[in-house]
Amino acid sequence: MSIAIVGIGFAAMLVLMFLSFPVAVAIIAVGALGGYLMYGMPLVDMMGGVIWSSLNSPSMLAIPLFMMLGELLLRGGIADRMFDALAVWLARLPGGLLHTNIATCTLFSATSGSSVATAATVGTIALPALQQYKYPMKPSLGSLAAGGTLGILIPPSVNLLVYGSLANTSVGQLFAGGVVPGILMALSFSIYIFLVHGKAGAEAKDLIDMPLRQKLALGKYLIPPFIIFGVVMGSIYGGLATPTESAAIGVVIALFFVGINGRLNFDLLVNCSIQAAKTSGMVMIVLVCALLLNVTISMTGAAQAMTQWIASFDLSQIALLFVLLAFYMVLGTFMDAMSMLVLTVPIVIPIVIAAGIDPVWFGIFIVIMCEVALITPPVGMNLFVVQGVRIDGGPYSDVIKGAVPYVVIMMVFAIVLMFFPGIVLWLPNMLAGR
Repeated sequence: MSIAIVGIGFAAMLVLMFLSFPVAVAIIAVGALGGYLMYGMPLVDMMGGVIWSSLNSPSMLAIPLFMMLGELLLRGGIADRMFDALAVWLARLPGGLLHTNIATCTLFSATSGSSVATAATVGTIALPALQQYKYPMKPSLGSLAAGGTLGILIPPSVNLLVYGSLANTSVGQLFAGGVVPGILMALSFSIYIFLVHGKAGAEAKDLIDMPLRQKLALGKYLIPPFIIFGVVMGSIYGGLATPTESAAIGVVIALFFVGINGRLNFDLLVNCSIQAAKTSGMVMIVLVCALLLNVTISMTGAAQAMTQWIASFDLSQIALLFVLLAFYMVLGTFMDAMSMLVLTVPIVIPIVIAAGIDPVWFGIFIVIMCEVALITPPVGMNLFVVQGVRIDGGPYSDVIKGAVPYVVIMMVFAIVLMFFPGIVLWLPNMLAGR
C-alpha cells in the first residue's frame, strides 16, 4: 500500500472535520469506505465482530463509571469545599489563589478523569473568589485552563483508558505512568506562578490571616478526595481490583460522602447519570469509529507502509519524537484532544514500537500533547470552557494570553521526558517489580 493512499485518507478525514462533519462521521466514512474500496463487503462485514469483541470488555465500563465519579464530586458539593480548604493554606504563597487553582485542579483530576470537567468545575468555583480579591484576569483564566488539562494526565484518566484500548497497553501501567509527570507538571505551573505572578493576591488578607484553628477545621474537606484517590488507585496497584472495579468502588465512596454532606437525593442522581451518560456516549462513539478505522488500517497494511516509510529516513528515537512533537503541536491547533488521540494512535503506535519506544511512555507523551491541544487556540476546548464560566464578560483573548505561557511549559516538559524517560517509567516499573 502506497504512502500516498495513506496521506489521502488522513487528509480526507481532516477535510471532513473542517467542513463541520462530526468527528465520528469523518473517521467512519474514511475507515469503512476505504475498507470497502480496498477489499469490498467482506472487510466491512467483519467490522461488526471486531467492534463487539473490543467493546465487550469490562475495561470499557470504567469510562462511564469515572465520568459518574466526577459528576458526583461536582454536584455533591465536594469540589467547592476542596477549593475553600486549599485556599486558606495556599493564599499566603506568592501568587496566592493562583496556586489554589492549580492545586484544586490537581486534586480534582485525581478523582475525575476529564479535563473539561476539571476546568469547568474549578473555574466556576474559583472565579468569584479571584474577582473578589482583585486578581489579574489573564493569569487567573490561564491557570484555570492549564490546570484543567491535568484531568487527562493524572489518573484516573479517560484518555489513558482510550489509549490503552487502541494501543493494547495495560491501563494500570498507564495510570502509574501518569502519576509522577502529572505531579511534576502541576509543580512546574506553580513555579511559573511563583516567579511571574508572585505579587498577585495582596488583598486576600482575610484568607492569609485566618486563625490556625479555622484552617485546620477546613482541612477536613480534603479528606474525601484523598480517600477516593487512595482507594481507587490503591486497589488497582495493589492487585485488589481492575480499573473498572476500582471505578465502581470510587462511585460508591463518592455517594457515601455526598450523602454525609446532605446532598444525596433522586434529582442529583438523575442529573449526574444523564450528564455522565452523555459524555460517555460521545467518547464511546468516537472510540467505536476509531476501532473501525483500525480494522481498515490493519487489513490494508497502512501501518506497515507508514512504518517502513519512516524507517527509510533512519531517524533516531529523539529525532522521531521531535517530528511527532511538531506534528501533534500543529494538529492540536485545529482538533480536539480526544479526536486527535483516536485518529492518530492506530497509525502512529506501530511506528513508535518499531522504533523501540515504550508504549506506556508514549501514552503519557501523547496525552501531554493532547493537553497542549486543550489550551492551544483557536480550538482549545479548555479555553472555551473557562471563557464560558467567567462572569465579567471579558474578551476571549484574555484566556488565550493567559494560557500561552503554560503551552510553552508543557512543550518544554514533553522535551524533558524525551531525554529522561525514567520520569514516566520509574513508577510502572517499580510496581511491576522490574
